[in-house]
Amino acid sequence: MSKIRNVVLVALVLAAFPVAAAMAADGPEAAGAPAAKADMSMARGLAIIGACWGAGFAAVAGGIGIGRIGGSCIEAIARQPEAAGALFAPMIISAAMVEGGMLFAIVVCLMGILA
Repeated sequence: MSKIRNVVLVALVLAAFPVAAAMAADGPEAAGAPAAKADMSMARGLAIIGACWGAGFAAVAGGIGIGRIGGSCIEAIARQPEAAGALFAPMIISAAMVEGGMLFAIVVCLMGILA
């Protein structure tokens, strides 16, 4: 359980990169001072890095989830082969739900680059 907690904490910290970068980019302009070109490019770079890390973590987590669903289904079919028909539809629906969540997370992360 502590591994999952650590992965979630790392993902949250990395997901904060685009937010922190956007706040850093808006800070000097909001105060009326001209923003330095180096600060803007660094903030943009941090936003892109954070979005890429978040998208990568979402893809890895989705792959792990779909792998566990498929593995559990195959294990259940191996134990009770006559239940294969009853297990197939819930497995596909569960995998589709995980994939949908994963793709949504990737889209949200990549929208951070466009903002």
